[in-house]
Amino acid sequence: MTEEIIIAGFGGQGVLSMGKILAYSGIMQDQEVSWMPSYGPEMRGGTANVTVILSDDRVSSPVLQSYDTGILLNQQSVDKFEDTVKSGGILLYDPNGITRHPVRNDIRIFQVDATEESVRMKLPITFNMVVLGAYIKINPVVDFDNVIKGLRKSLPERHHHLIPVNEKAIHRGMDIVREAKLSTSG
Repeated sequence: MTEEIIIAGFGGQGVLSMGKILAYSGIMQDQEVSWMPSYGPEMRGGTANVTVILSDDRVSSPVLQSYDTGILLNQQSVDKFEDTVKSGGILLYDPNGITRHPVRNDIRIFQVDATEESVRMKLPITFNMVVLGAYIKINPVVDFDNVIKGLRKSLPERHHHLIPVNEKAIHRGMDIVREAKLSTSG
């Protein structure tokens, strides 16, 4: 098993953290992993993306041109990475701020209203955990228990008191993700 993932959005959405938690989750279940971040110099508000590879075999290179999964969290990311998802792959996105929804019919497209849900929970900072929950629901490449272990490993100890709210957000993402209905009318 090898899963090649691109997670992309604005800086401040927790894109890199989500990738790090996925990578740690893979380590917790004895997978080979690669975590390669990329972000603009402006950080918050600028673009950020991370490539994560989870594999049962050694990872030969972290540099990819196409992905099994695209987790795309803003319009710029949809525009840039939609076409890089391999045929038969998965695209997961949050529709907040999206003006041109993904339309490919050779991949599975899922939508998670993570912005809306994290605000409804009064915990906007858990946005990325809602997205992560949606992803592991539709593509369980890592076990839930290992995600929590990965979260514990990636959060500084002074923030471990936030693990229960993050766990709740992951569960909410699992509950609210849905397959997107494709529209040919654009």
